[in-house]
Amino acid sequence: MTLVNKMPYVTAHDANTAGSVGQVPPSPAASAIMLTFLGDHVLDRDVCVYSGSVIEVLARAGVSAEATRSTLTRMTGRGLLRRQRHGRRMYFGLTPRSIRILRDGSVRLWQTGAVNRDWDGTWTLLAFSLPGERRRERHDLRASLSWAGFGPVQGGLWIAPGRPDVGELGLSSHIRVFHARADPSTDVPEMIAGAYDLPALAARYTDFRSRWESYDGATSDPLAAKLRLVTDWLQIIRRDPRLPVQHLPPSWPAAPAQELFFTLNRRLAGPAASAAAGLLETVPAEPPPTAEPAATAEPGPAAEPGPAAEPEAAIGPGRAGRGGFRGRQ
Repeated sequence: MTLVNKMPYVTAHDANTAGSVGQVPPSPAASAIMLTFLGDHVLDRDVCVYSGSVIEVLARAGVSAEATRSTLTRMTGRGLLRRQRHGRRMYFGLTPRSIRILRDGSVRLWQTGAVNRDWDGTWTLLAFSLPGERRRERHDLRASLSWAGFGPVQGGLWIAPGRPDVGELGLSSHIRVFHARADPSTDVPEMIAGAYDLPALAARYTDFRSRWESYDGATSDPLAAKLRLVTDWLQIIRRDPRLPVQHLPPSWPAAPAQELFFTLNRRLAGPAASAAAGLLETVPAEPPPTAEPAATAEPGPAAEPGPAAEPEAAIGPGRAGRGGFRGRQ
């Protein structure tokens, strides 16, 4: 399998202004911004949007025209977008596959959230076995499991809270899956601390607050700010295994970070929607073809050597809701 790692990049303007009070934090990668844009302004509207206006909107978020064109082409090749010509202009619309991904992402953003207070006490235990000579496959399998919210307990045994859909991993020939509850003698917080990198998880939420808590909106474009805000938050929560909050360290930073996200999103939603309405040129979506284009695996624009933390979920949900996302307003 080909795994894609999307790393944030910083524009020249961002490099000069990042960290200033009221400034929007650096822009994430073009593909991540694109998914947020589609979820906010195309999903459930039954329209196709003119490529030129997509370029204009993403430019406000720090994405170059070249990067936007490349992302549109790549997502079309992967069956996530479809082209629709109207006169001499090219428009892009969603496919059944991208609609499914974006709706899952909306659930993850606005319903599931970052704090797991509803855990029923169930753990999913997953064991896998691959011969030593299949080293690359073992490495890819571990990356897929990590992306799906699993953490290694010991050897080839991995755990995840709740009942994640392991069928989406496409690994049935290599794994055995069980569901169980921890015995009272088990130190669950200690088990979690050994299976997951809790300091790294906590740091993502702490860093999010550091980037955004000083944002006052006075000197920035609300459309660009909202695109970056939602994208930044998505890149955090889609890598969060949603561990049960009662077994996490005291003062776990996810809840205050999530409240900050909701507050800023409410503040930006109206002005961002007004700005987008004045920029986006759309036409009614024609009925899509009955068959989706075959998806092809290819590295993203910021792919780095070696496997990354995201298999299919680089563009969609490895588990429910890792796409992106009209928010509540």
